[in-house]
Amino acid sequence: MDIDEGFMKKTLRLAKKGLGSTSPNPLVGALVVKDRQIVGSGYHKKAGAPHAEIEAISKAGKSAKGATLYVNLEPCNHYGRTPPCTKAILKSSVKKVVVGMIDPNPHVTGGGCEFLSSHGVKVKCNVLEEECKRLNEVYIKYITKDKPFVILKGALTLDGWIATQTGNSKWITGEKSRKFVHSLRKQVDAILVGVETVIVDNPFLTPYLIGKSTSDPFRVIVDTNLRIPLHSRVFDSPKSGLTIIAVGSNVDSAKRKKIENLGARVVNCQVRNGRIDLADLLYELAKMSISSVLVEGGATLFGYMIREELVDKYYIFLAPKILGGDNGVPFARGPGCDNIKDCLPLKVLMVRRFDDDIMIEAYPQR
Repeated sequence: MDIDEGFMKKTLRLAKKGLGSTSPNPLVGALVVKDRQIVGSGYHKKAGAPHAEIEAISKAGKSAKGATLYVNLEPCNHYGRTPPCTKAILKSSVKKVVVGMIDPNPHVTGGGCEFLSSHGVKVKCNVLEEECKRLNEVYIKYITKDKPFVILKGALTLDGWIATQTGNSKWITGEKSRKFVHSLRKQVDAILVGVETVIVDNPFLTPYLIGKSTSDPFRVIVDTNLRIPLHSRVFDSPKSGLTIIAVGSNVDSAKRKKIENLGARVVNCQVRNGRIDLADLLYELAKMSISSVLVEGGATLFGYMIREELVDKYYIFLAPKILGGDNGVPFARGPGCDNIKDCLPLKVLMVRRFDDDIMIEAYPQR
């Protein structure tokens, strides 16, 4: 590993400190390095806050002159909620800027590097590019496709069930696995479940296992016919993330009004084959600046998401338990493949253990 890659890894670690706080902005870390010593560092903390480059340059002060700036994403060259970083970089008199990846934002891409280069700053791009892209996979999908990045999380017994025939699933996995899932909840903009999950499990859909959060994710319920009980826990605390109910057009107007009075938002979506069109729902969520969605169940929703190829990433937990029999709740309901060769292949990114549970993190290979 060369020097530039070593410092870029440090910027990535800094950038990760913003997980769960920067949406819809990207995760960005920055370092000012002089004579191989870090003289300034920063990361983007939340939308509207100073960018990582500005924070790092400010901390470096006069030491920034003649130094090298490392940043995992191309510096912006436009006015948004904050001024362009490129002008502050020029003013600081750094002599070199090392960039992890070009900003895919069509309104930005390449402009920052071109501006700096044209003003005499040496620019080196695409250092650890793949790692930088993986860190900001949510931002990349949202900014280029106008759609949220979709993560599906499932917990299965070794014989492939996500619940017993009665719907009981507490708990298939252990506490460490569940805490990891709650850390995922804290990082995303929204948690998505089907109404059957709410009826059977009555979940809070908040990251309560890892303490209080300043901003919990939206709670999105797919409920074509508005069957959700009014006493559901997702209505308990509006401060724990706004609850969104996705419905079809023909629902009880009186019940809709009661739900809205509880502080929830009822959103009309297109219906296809008697069910909410999930692609349309994701489009509606993107319009609300929701850039990432964690899908947590149940089997009908999983099946639809998989068949429609709406999932960008999987977290599958396998617990060392056997339900036995053939009457549990499967991982995904609905028609599957007739031949193994037609199965959806996954590219495994990581296999990790949480006590006796095994977690597989993978991308679909479409």
